[in-house]
Parts: sequence; C-alpha cells; structure tokens
Amino acid sequence: MTQHSSLRVACVGAGYFSQFHYGSWARMKRVHLVGSCNRDVEKAKATGLPAYSDLNRMLDEQKPDLLDIILPPVAHASAIRTALAAGIKWIICQKPFCVDLAQARQVADEADAAGATIVVHENFRFQPWYRTIGQALGRGEIGQIHQATFRFRPGDGQGAEAYLARQPYFQKMERFLVHETAVHWVDTFRFLLGDPISVYADLRRLNPVIAGEDAGYILFEHPGGLRALFDGNRHLDHSASNLRRTMGEALIEGHKGTLELAGDGSVTHRRFGATDETVLLPADTWDGFGGDCVHALQSHVVSGILDGTPLENCAQEYLAVEAIEEAIYISARTGCKQML
Repeated sequence: MTQHSSLRVACVGAGYFSQFHYGSWARMKRVHLVGSCNRDVEKAKATGLPAYSDLNRMLDEQKPDLLDIILPPVAHASAIRTALAAGIKWIICQKPFCVDLAQARQVADEADAAGATIVVHENFRFQPWYRTIGQALGRGEIGQIHQATFRFRPGDGQGAEAYLARQPYFQKMERFLVHETAVHWVDTFRFLLGDPISVYADLRRLNPVIAGEDAGYILFEHPGGLRALFDGNRHLDHSASNLRRTMGEALIEGHKGTLELAGDGSVTHRRFGATDETVLLPADTWDGFGGDCVHALQSHVVSGILDGTPLENCAQEYLAVEAIEEAIYISARTGCKQML
C-alpha cells in the first residue's frame, strides 16, 4: 500500500481505446496524470500530458506510482519488464494479458519477485449489468442456476474493411475471437458462476480477410450440472441502438426464474411461471464504453492501493482465464472436451 493520499499515474499507449483510460483518470480527484508515452509521440502529445516516445525516460523523469499499460498483447511483457526495472510497484495491464499463457505466467512471476502488483484491465465484470446480475444471483433470485447464455453480436466483422477504422491490428491476430474478445466472458462467467471444470469449443473463420477465428460456440461445464454457453459471431448484430454497449444479449436461467440482459444494458427478472418482469437495472445512459466500466475498474484499483480494499483480477488470479483460453483452442483444434 502506498503512503500517499493520491497517486501519480502515467500511461503507455495512446491508441483508440486509450481515450477511455485517460478520460477516467482525469475524473479522479485522488489521481494526478503525469505523462503519456506512445511510439507515435504525436498521439501522446494529443493527450495534453507530458509526452514521450521512450518509456524508460518517462518513468525516470515522472516517477509515477502506477503505470497504466494500454497496448496490444505483443507489447505487454516488454512494457511490464521496463516498469519493474524502474521500480514501479503498481501496474494495470490491458487484456488479453501477454501473448500466451506461458509468457503471462513468466511475467506474473517476475512481478511477484519484484514485489509489484499487476491488475489485468479486464473491465467487463465491472459493467453495471454484470454487477447487478451478480447481486441478484447472490440473493438467490432465480434459485439453482441451470444455464447461462451470452450471444455476442457486435456486427462489426463483415467485409474487407472490418475493424480497420478502430483497431486495425484485429485483422492480423491469428487468435482473434477468443483471445481478444471471448476472454471477457471467460472472466465474466467465472465472476458470476465460479470456475468451470471443463470446456468444449467449435470455432470458425467467416471473413477471409482476417487471420483468426471470428465466430464459434464455447460450452463451459460448471460444478453442479450448470452449463454456460458463449455464442459468438462478429458478423451478426442484435437489437440495440449502440451495438458496442453490451455487444450482445444474455440469459441466466434457474429453477425459480430468469435474468435477462438486453442490448440497451437493462437487466430484468422474471419469476418462473410468470409473464411479468421486474426491472433490476434500467437501460444504460452512459455515452462512453460499456456502462463506464473502465472508470469502475480504475476506481477499484485506486481504492485498493490507497484504501487497502481487496483487488480483483491481479495477474496471478487472471492466469486462470489464460489457462481456460488455452483449453478452448485445444478443444477447437482436437474436437474434444478439455478438462480444467
């Protein structure tokens, strides 16, 4: 725990998604943003912060308490090791964490040896609708859970121009739907339902211009007979004015009722045998990303550092997500269910 009442935060990365990180940090009274680093220094300058193209130099001159890594997976290990060498003790790193499970384990162990804490920026579990669903499950609103389904339908995967306007590196990722995206629900299902005991996956590539898979089914087996299904297809959409708000729709079904997540971010509860529904969470009105989940996660980390509250998704814990991801790809390759 830091002995300060506020945190000096520096960021490395100034691409598309970084806007949500910088905007969140700027809204926190206990955070002082001290620098932005990016390979294209003009993008770092555009943040209005002291700008750098060299991470070592930024860390040396600004001496932040926390480094926020907002980079693609291929750059994670190098940035983390640079931070550890500079004596940084608190790191947030975007997901998917590192390029694979082996590298993630190595980096997590190196952070532990250096007495540093890495929190993986896995923000979907911090979206207000999943917090609301988690609370309802904790109250036993639907009784024994039989199954959960999420239909991933962002509608952004069609044609030769897919992903180029926002995150063009998506087209070159050899592991795409699962490594980049479905990991959100691997973690969210763990948050809501606990760790799975097996997984089966059927993955495919529909768009020939990309390197990786962009559609598929992932079936998780949880203790007690519970099944959870991720049904993903980046070519299809769902009923929502903002397809990126929830990126799809969900049902959590139990013997006493059903919880439903709609594309507008609302959560409803219907009791078994009834036709009327109770609204547990109204439609989302946040104009930014995912119900302001980036701010919720970063506020959670600030509270953990300054107030000592428990932290979720530290690197060693997040390795479970990476292990499940590896099992998903093995299952898709072999056509066999994988025990975890």
